[in-house]
Amino acid sequence: DIKSAREIAMEKVEKLGTATDEERLRWKYIPEGEKLAARYLKQGCNLVAELSKYEEGVRKHIIAGAGDVLVRNINLPSSDLAKRNNKRAMDGLKTLKRDKVDVENIYSKIRGIFNHYIEQGEQQRKQAYESLKAEFEAKIRQALQQQLGSLMGIRIDVERQPQFQEEWRRLQTQLDSQYLKLLEECKQELSGIS
Repeated sequence: DIKSAREIAMEKVEKLGTATDEERLRWKYIPEGEKLAARYLKQGCNLVAELSKYEEGVRKHIIAGAGDVLVRNINLPSSDLAKRNNKRAMDGLKTLKRDKVDVENIYSKIRGIFNHYIEQGEQQRKQAYESLKAEFEAKIRQALQQQLGSLMGIRIDVERQPQFQEEWRRLQTQLDSQYLKLLEECKQELSGIS
């Protein structure tokens, strides 16, 4: 018996069964929560006031959707904007989560990662940058010396070289990866807190 693709698909749908009311609520309200978190991050709306507009039964789905977005918006503090976004996302999560003590314990770890990233990490990045710059300058000098013989008065601006910029981005990613791994573990823990 040969079946059409449509018949096969319909059989699969029948095997899945119908969605439960709880699943339907999740499908409807998790995206609502995601939108709420986006509004909170962009416009600073009041999460408590916004949540109070929803019935008790759907609020957990709103909180789940909003919580996911807020957790995803916690990033390494590589700029003042990133620091402000982190603070806002973390404040919002603390508002949403019931277990404030667990949240604060994870925030302590995150702040430790951030402080290390800012203090020692900045120093590491500066040293790596200067080292890479010196290495590139030496390579270019050597290549030019072989081609031209004399380098009298030639100033080499390696920082504008595409190869230097590409290598620096790769090195930055490598340096940041250790912090990102630790931060990701903390974000996983945050997602697991109710």
